[in-house]
Amino acid sequence: MTWTEGGAEERGLWDDYDESDVRVRPNPKANRPRSKRRPAHDDAQQAFVIAVDRGRYQLEVASTGQPVTAARARELRRKQIVVGDRVAVVGDLSGDDGTLARIVRVEPRTTVLRRSADDIDSVERVVVANADRLIIVVAAAQPDPSLGFIDRCIVAALDAGIVPIVAVTKTDLASAAPVHEHLAGLDIEVLESRADRFASDAVIDVALGHIAVLIGHSGVGKSTLLNAVVPEADRATGHVNAVTGRGRHTSSSALACRVEEVAANAADAPDTADAGAGEAAAPGRSNHGRGSRDSAGERDSAVAMASHDDDHVAVDARHGWLIDTPGVRSFGLGHVQADRVFQAFPDLESLVPVVAQTPIEQLDADELAAELPSELHQRVHSLVRVLRNLHDRPKY
Repeated sequence: MTWTEGGAEERGLWDDYDESDVRVRPNPKANRPRSKRRPAHDDAQQAFVIAVDRGRYQLEVASTGQPVTAARARELRRKQIVVGDRVAVVGDLSGDDGTLARIVRVEPRTTVLRRSADDIDSVERVVVANADRLIIVVAAAQPDPSLGFIDRCIVAALDAGIVPIVAVTKTDLASAAPVHEHLAGLDIEVLESRADRFASDAVIDVALGHIAVLIGHSGVGKSTLLNAVVPEADRATGHVNAVTGRGRHTSSSALACRVEEVAANAADAPDTADAGAGEAAAPGRSNHGRGSRDSAGERDSAVAMASHDDDHVAVDARHGWLIDTPGVRSFGLGHVQADRVFQAFPDLESLVPVVAQTPIEQLDADELAAELPSELHQRVHSLVRVLRNLHDRPKY
């Protein structure tokens, strides 16, 4: 039966309804709908994010150096803001108690250091933004150095366009020789630090003119090293469990601290008179790798390249930033493409043709390492482990 065959009786059922029955929500204030056009905020000040805590952002205003607390604007509610970000801020920039500024824009990032929970997890976690130096902190003992962790951090750093540097702490408890041997074929600087002679001057030299981030397991001495470089940071430190050999989380969030050249002059110079034959020629530095990589001229050049304009400069040749991060159990590489892993293993370049022609599941680290020097065997195992884990991650 068609709609025309129902007869007048059926059609009459709807005669009691007309447009007057439509209920319209009243608008007594006659407010206009919210416009999507937002103000340009041309008068916004540039600032640097130094800490993030439950929706509140600790900033340092670039033009005045004034620390302020800020919240992000409504239009940025879906935008992630992390330590190291350069932002535009408006509102009360006095820094007085109870005042709150507002972040209205996040400037483009030069680099982003990411990690995932594990290699098969595709969810990226942004560690810091705009860093150009990654200081991978491991302990010579208590806990023992994880050479595989070093390799993973190097992969992530090079993938992000960040220069990796390794710092070995607690060298008064054990030798840093295993780390030096592991990295012997790489152009990577190695710093050494001990309880009675911190590598403060070496870390300051690395950070000046740069944004450097410390990363490592809990208990390796990241916060202790930061406190030695920037005493006013006063980061909480802990001890390693004597049974498990693991450290305890003492830092729950990242914190950026300004490093100044004057601090280098005030830092305690190490006593080189009793340095053993195995000690580095330069205090806190290894004899191989970059050595005295940053001269003042190189720092000026690097700063000029990293800066967008004068208002955005968070570093200069006499200043830099050192970022402490919470301890991590692992450093997942689920965000890294497999073909970019080999850039962290230039000493294993001879294996590229073999790996390219062999199915990942058939790779045998022992067979690949058989014809290589013994000091490269651990590196081969790290490479194969990373490639296998990346191959096993879900395909979307």
